[in-house]
Amino acid sequence: MNIRTRLALSTDIEGIFEVRTSVKENHLSREEMEQMGITESVVTDMIEKSHCAWVAVDDGKVIGFSMILPDEGCLFAVFVLPEYEGRGVGRSLVDLAEQELFKHHKAVWLETDKNSRAAKFYMRLGWVKKENISESDIRLEKLRCV
Repeated sequence: MNIRTRLALSTDIEGIFEVRTSVKENHLSREEMEQMGITESVVTDMIEKSHCAWVAVDDGKVIGFSMILPDEGCLFAVFVLPEYEGRGVGRSLVDLAEQELFKHHKAVWLETDKNSRAAKFYMRLGWVKKENISESDIRLEKLRCV
């Protein structure tokens, strides 16, 4: 295994979408993502315009990614292939996303299912529940250390 993380490139799009559609929890198909406006061209455009996405690769294969909405201060997505979970990949990807977000924001946020493994993962990384945004989802926030 030769896992490393780096800024995402437009050539990583196919791998990013493969990771996103492979997850068990919070699974979305390409069709469902397209209905939400999340397409390869939209994500490619975002990656080319700003430092908003990172990938973890193992011998050239994308095995995980994180993505932010820089203007909004939002950690938008962190996903890792199921077979790579529990190896610190997600933590590394969150760290990269947080570093970029905290360059521009004192407080950053994300939304997730309150009963998900993801919610517990983020809370272990110092994210704090701010509010319930629906019956099933919560908003978490994290403050920049001064």
